[in-house]
Amino acid sequence: MVTIDGANVKKLIVACDAGMGSSIMLATTLKKQLKNSGVTVEHSAVHEIPADADVVVTQNNLAARAREAAGEGTPVIPFQLFMGDPAVARVVEAIQNGTSIEV
Repeated sequence: MVTIDGANVKKLIVACDAGMGSSIMLATTLKKQLKNSGVTVEHSAVHEIPADADVVVTQNNLAARAREAAGEGTPVIPFQLFMGDPAVARVVEAIQNGTSIEV
């Protein structure tokens, strides 16, 4: 397990591969949810995850590739639902409240 300290997250990446637009919608939603938290939310291809990412959220089937691209120590949160996924909601809540969660 990895601990995410929500107070220290400055850059959240939504990583995708399909190019269908769903992940861009998720990134837009997360930007709105986190706009008062001082967190930058960016969309990235799974093979181009920036080195300065603090946390990455991606579809379940891309999680292994995202872990390789993000590097050791960067938490990768897999999700199933583009909107309303509990795993993503926990990360957002931790960032908003400045709390820690184990993932």
